[in-house]
Amino acid sequence: MDTNYLENNYLTLVGKVTGEKKFSHEIYGESFYVFNLEIARLSGNADIIPITVSERIITDEMLTQGKSLLVKGQFRSYNSYDNEKNRLILTVFAKDVIEVEENNEEEENEIVKKDIITNEVVLVGYICKKPIYRQTPFGREIADILLAVNRAYNKSDYIPTIAWGRNARFCQNLEVGTKVRIVGRVQSRMYEKKHEDGTVENRVAYEVSIGSLEVVEEIDTTEINEDENQQAV
Repeated sequence: MDTNYLENNYLTLVGKVTGEKKFSHEIYGESFYVFNLEIARLSGNADIIPITVSERIITDEMLTQGKSLLVKGQFRSYNSYDNEKNRLILTVFAKDVIEVEENNEEEENEIVKKDIITNEVVLVGYICKKPIYRQTPFGREIADILLAVNRAYNKSDYIPTIAWGRNARFCQNLEVGTKVRIVGRVQSRMYEKKHEDGTVENRVAYEVSIGSLEVVEEIDTTEINEDENQQAV
Protein backbone atom coordinates (compact mmCIF):
# COMPACT_ATOMS: atom_id res chain seq x y z
CA MET A 1 0.00 0.00 0.00
CA ASP A 2 1.38 3.41 -1.00
CA THR A 3 1.54 5.92 1.82
CA ASN A 4 1.60 9.69 1.48
CA TYR A 5 3.56 10.63 4.57
CA LEU A 6 2.79 14.33 4.16
CA GLU A 7 -0.90 13.50 4.63
CA ASN A 8 -0.11 11.49 7.78
CA ASN A 9 1.48 14.43 9.56
CA TYR A 10 1.18 18.12 8.72
CA LEU A 11 0.72 21.32 10.66
CA THR A 12 0.39 25.07 10.37
CA LEU A 13 1.65 27.49 13.03
CA VAL A 14 1.59 31.28 13.17
CA GLY A 15 3.54 32.98 15.94
CA LYS A 16 6.43 35.19 16.95
CA VAL A 17 10.10 34.31 17.21
CA THR A 18 11.31 34.27 20.79
CA GLY A 19 14.87 33.71 21.99
CA GLU A 20 17.85 32.95 19.77
CA LYS A 21 18.41 30.18 17.26
CA LYS A 22 20.70 27.29 18.20
CA PHE A 23 22.63 24.88 16.00
CA SER A 24 20.98 21.45 15.94
CA HIS A 25 22.79 19.14 13.52
CA GLU A 26 24.21 18.78 10.02
CA ILE A 27 23.31 16.25 7.32
CA TYR A 28 25.26 16.00 4.07
CA GLY A 29 26.59 19.52 4.49
CA GLU A 30 23.17 21.03 5.25
CA SER A 31 22.93 22.71 8.67
CA PHE A 32 19.78 22.70 10.76
CA TYR A 33 18.88 25.12 13.56
CA VAL A 34 16.28 25.24 16.33
CA PHE A 35 14.36 28.33 17.40
CA ASN A 36 11.26 28.89 19.52
CA LEU A 37 7.93 30.17 18.21
CA GLU A 38 5.50 31.80 20.63
CA ILE A 39 1.87 31.11 19.68
CA ALA A 40 -0.96 32.94 21.40
CA ARG A 41 -3.94 31.10 22.92
CA LEU A 42 -7.47 32.45 23.22
CA SER A 43 -6.98 32.41 27.00
CA GLY A 44 -4.25 35.02 26.71
CA ASN A 45 -1.48 32.55 27.52
CA ALA A 46 0.97 31.28 24.91
CA ASP A 47 2.63 28.06 23.80
CA ILE A 48 6.37 28.08 23.15
CA ILE A 49 7.08 25.50 20.43
CA PRO A 50 10.56 24.46 19.21
CA ILE A 51 11.03 24.65 15.42
CA THR A 52 13.79 22.78 13.57
CA VAL A 53 14.62 24.42 10.24
CA SER A 54 17.19 24.13 7.46
CA GLU A 55 19.54 27.00 6.82
CA ARG A 56 18.35 26.85 3.20
CA ILE A 57 14.81 28.11 3.92
CA ILE A 58 15.50 30.70 6.62
CA THR A 59 17.50 33.90 7.03
CA ASP A 60 18.95 35.53 10.12
CA GLU A 61 16.62 38.49 9.58
CA MET A 62 13.58 36.20 9.69
CA LEU A 63 14.70 34.84 13.07
CA THR A 64 14.96 38.20 14.82
CA GLN A 65 13.16 38.57 18.15
CA GLY A 66 9.45 39.31 17.73
CA LYS A 67 9.30 38.53 14.00
CA SER A 68 5.93 37.02 12.98
CA LEU A 69 6.23 33.80 10.97
CA LEU A 70 3.98 31.24 9.30
CA VAL A 71 5.49 27.75 9.66
CA LYS A 72 4.30 24.70 7.74
CA GLY A 73 5.76 21.27 8.43
CA GLN A 74 5.46 18.14 10.55
CA PHE A 75 5.45 17.32 14.27
CA ARG A 76 8.33 14.87 14.75
CA SER A 77 10.11 12.95 17.48
CA TYR A 78 13.50 11.39 17.99
CA ASN A 79 15.33 9.60 20.77
CA SER A 80 18.02 11.38 22.77
CA TYR A 81 20.40 9.27 24.85
CA ASP A 82 21.68 11.11 27.91
CA ASN A 83 23.61 9.31 30.67
CA GLU A 84 22.45 5.97 29.22
CA LYS A 85 18.81 7.07 29.54
CA ASN A 86 16.46 7.34 26.59
CA ARG A 87 14.39 10.50 26.26
CA LEU A 88 11.80 11.32 23.60
CA ILE A 89 12.43 14.75 22.06
CA LEU A 90 9.65 16.51 20.14
CA THR A 91 10.04 19.29 17.60
CA VAL A 92 8.30 20.85 14.63
CA PHE A 93 10.24 20.12 11.44
CA ALA A 94 9.70 23.11 9.17
CA LYS A 95 9.22 22.53 5.45
CA ASP A 96 8.24 26.13 4.67
CA VAL A 97 8.64 29.39 6.61
CA ILE A 98 6.99 32.63 5.50
CA GLU A 99 7.15 36.09 7.04
CA VAL A 100 3.79 37.43 8.19
CA GLU A 101 2.96 41.10 7.76
CA GLU A 102 3.14 42.88 11.08
CA ASN A 103 -0.12 44.03 12.68
CA ASN A 104 -0.70 46.20 15.67
CA GLU A 105 -1.58 44.42 18.91
CA GLU A 106 -5.32 45.06 18.57
CA GLU A 107 -5.40 43.61 15.06
CA GLU A 108 -3.38 40.56 16.15
CA ASN A 109 -5.85 39.86 18.95
CA GLU A 110 -8.68 39.96 16.42
CA ILE A 111 -6.84 37.49 14.16
CA VAL A 112 -6.51 35.04 17.04
CA LYS A 113 -10.23 35.30 17.80
CA LYS A 114 -11.26 34.64 14.19
CA ASP A 115 -11.12 31.39 12.24
CA ILE A 116 -7.64 32.06 10.87
CA ILE A 117 -5.53 29.01 11.69
CA THR A 118 -2.66 29.86 14.03
CA ASN A 119 -2.05 26.40 15.47
CA GLU A 120 -3.36 23.24 13.81
CA VAL A 121 -1.88 19.78 13.38
CA VAL A 122 -3.35 16.75 11.60
CA LEU A 123 -2.01 13.27 12.45
CA VAL A 124 -2.94 9.85 11.08
CA GLY A 125 -1.35 7.05 13.06
CA TYR A 126 -1.69 4.02 15.28
CA ILE A 127 -2.31 3.83 19.01
CA CYS A 128 0.86 2.15 20.30
CA LYS A 129 0.08 2.08 24.04
CA LYS A 130 -3.15 1.50 25.92
CA PRO A 131 -4.76 4.94 26.45
CA ILE A 132 -4.63 6.16 30.05
CA TYR A 133 -7.99 7.54 31.18
CA ARG A 134 -8.36 9.59 34.35
CA GLN A 135 -10.46 12.27 36.01
CA THR A 136 -9.24 15.40 37.74
CA PRO A 137 -10.42 16.24 41.31
CA PHE A 138 -12.93 18.57 39.63
CA GLY A 139 -14.31 15.77 37.46
CA ARG A 140 -12.69 16.75 34.17
CA GLU A 141 -12.11 13.70 31.96
CA ILE A 142 -8.71 13.24 30.30
CA ALA A 143 -7.07 10.47 28.25
CA ASP A 144 -3.39 10.27 27.31
CA ILE A 145 -2.74 8.58 23.95
CA LEU A 146 0.65 7.82 22.39
CA LEU A 147 0.38 7.83 18.61
CA ALA A 148 2.85 6.17 16.19
CA VAL A 149 2.85 8.10 12.91
CA ASN A 150 4.71 6.43 10.04
CA ARG A 151 7.41 8.38 8.24
CA ALA A 152 9.50 7.60 5.15
CA TYR A 153 12.55 5.30 5.32
CA ASN A 154 10.93 2.93 7.84
CA LYS A 155 10.83 5.49 10.63
CA SER A 156 7.97 6.52 12.90
CA ASP A 157 7.24 9.58 15.00
CA TYR A 158 5.85 8.88 18.48
CA ILE A 159 3.56 11.76 19.41
CA PRO A 160 1.95 12.21 22.85
CA THR A 161 -1.64 13.40 22.52
CA ILE A 162 -4.30 14.28 25.06
CA ALA A 163 -8.10 14.01 24.70
CA TRP A 164 -10.78 15.71 26.76
CA GLY A 165 -14.38 15.07 27.75
CA ARG A 166 -16.34 12.74 25.47
CA ASN A 167 -13.25 12.17 23.31
CA ALA A 168 -11.44 10.95 26.43
CA ARG A 169 -14.28 8.57 27.30
CA PHE A 170 -14.27 7.23 23.74
CA CYS A 171 -10.48 6.79 23.62
CA GLN A 172 -10.26 4.80 26.83
CA ASN A 173 -11.78 1.79 25.04
CA LEU A 174 -9.57 1.93 21.93
CA GLU A 175 -7.12 -0.94 21.57
CA VAL A 176 -3.44 -0.85 20.69
CA GLY A 177 -3.06 -0.93 16.90
CA THR A 178 -6.20 1.07 16.12
CA LYS A 179 -5.63 3.58 13.33
CA VAL A 180 -7.00 7.06 14.04
CA ARG A 181 -7.02 10.52 12.50
CA ILE A 182 -6.83 13.46 14.87
CA VAL A 183 -6.97 17.21 14.42
CA GLY A 184 -5.68 19.36 17.24
CA ARG A 185 -3.15 21.91 18.38
CA VAL A 186 0.44 21.65 19.55
CA GLN A 187 0.82 22.82 23.13
CA SER A 188 3.57 23.21 25.70
CA ARG A 189 3.34 22.84 29.47
CA MET A 190 5.74 23.02 32.41
CA TYR A 191 6.22 20.10 34.78
CA GLU A 192 8.62 19.01 37.52
CA LYS A 193 10.90 16.02 37.03
CA LYS A 194 11.98 14.42 40.32
CA HIS A 195 15.33 12.62 40.22
CA GLU A 196 16.50 9.70 42.34
CA ASP A 197 18.81 11.96 44.36
CA GLY A 198 15.84 14.06 45.45
CA THR A 199 16.53 17.03 43.20
CA VAL A 200 13.75 18.54 41.11
CA GLU A 201 14.19 19.77 37.53
CA ASN A 202 11.75 22.03 35.70
CA ARG A 203 11.02 20.72 32.23
CA VAL A 204 8.75 21.53 29.30
CA ALA A 205 6.52 18.86 27.75
CA TYR A 206 5.03 19.08 24.25
CA GLU A 207 1.88 17.28 23.13
CA VAL A 208 -1.10 17.55 20.82
CA SER A 209 -4.37 18.63 22.41
CA ILE A 210 -7.06 16.76 20.45
CA GLY A 211 -9.95 18.75 19.01
CA SER A 212 -11.48 15.97 16.91
CA LEU A 213 -10.76 12.26 16.54
CA GLU A 214 -12.04 9.51 14.26
CA VAL A 215 -11.18 5.85 13.84
CA VAL A 216 -9.83 5.30 10.33
CA GLU A 217 -9.74 1.52 10.53
CA GLU A 218 -9.67 -1.14 13.18
CA ILE A 219 -6.56 -2.90 14.46
CA ASP A 220 -3.92 -3.60 11.82
CA THR A 221 -0.64 -4.20 13.60
CA THR A 222 1.21 -4.78 10.34
CA GLU A 223 1.07 -1.06 9.72
CA ILE A 224 2.84 -0.18 12.98
CA ASN A 225 6.50 0.56 12.45
CA GLU A 226 8.33 -1.39 15.11
CA ASP A 227 11.69 0.26 14.48
CA GLU A 228 12.13 2.52 17.49
CA ASN A 229 15.76 3.30 16.70
CA GLN A 230 14.86 6.70 15.33
CA GLN A 231 17.44 9.17 14.09
CA ALA A 232 17.51 12.90 14.61
CA VAL A 233 15.35 14.90 12.25
